[in-house]
Amino acid sequence: AKIIDWGKYQYQKMKEQQKNRRSSKQSELKQMRFGLKIGSGDLEIKLRKIRGFLAEGHKVRIQIFYRGREMAHKELGYDMIHRIIDMLENEAVVEQQPQMAGRTLSIVVRRK
Repeated sequence: AKIIDWGKYQYQKMKEQQKNRRSSKQSELKQMRFGLKIGSGDLEIKLRKIRGFLAEGHKVRIQIFYRGREMAHKELGYDMIHRIIDMLENEAVVEQQPQMAGRTLSIVVRRK
């Protein structure tokens, strides 16, 4: 049988548990919303932010939201989704295919 300092043992055990908790942090699901009429400069800024999220190991839900009569032209949202996927093809893989939910078209991408 080993004789050990109980206080030191408890301290080491607590520190090990804290280290395990820190290292097991789950990746979050980040969201980025786009309108159909987004400008090219704004699109580039949002794509840069998405690339940052992917570099940190997070998944990103990309949402295209429709306003008013834009719902009559759903194909424009799909075109935009495909354009975004093409711009991110070197950094990201589509995890969830495009799907409509109410007035929102969304996909989920993750790091390659």
